[in-house]
Amino acid sequence: MVKLKSTGIVRKVDELGRIVLPIELRRTLDIAEKDSLEIYMDGPSIVLRKYQPACIFCDDAKDVIMFHGKNICPKCIKSLQESLTQE
Repeated sequence: MVKLKSTGIVRKVDELGRIVLPIELRRTLDIAEKDSLEIYMDGPSIVLRKYQPACIFCDDAKDVIMFHGKNICPKCIKSLQESLTQE
């Protein structure tokens, strides 16, 4: 179960569908100008999360490299190499 924390901040959507994330939230969540955010729906709620590319196999976001357009972590690369050498 996800625990929601109220900030008491209310923002209106402008005519182009935009909202402004308050600086306090951006600082707390380490969201900088030009950072990408993922948008999810959770029932009737909209969830924004800072985008971090993750491994397609294990979903780890640490030290991910791109290989043929796919994100793969070093641990999964090693595992793939080991499985190929065993064949």
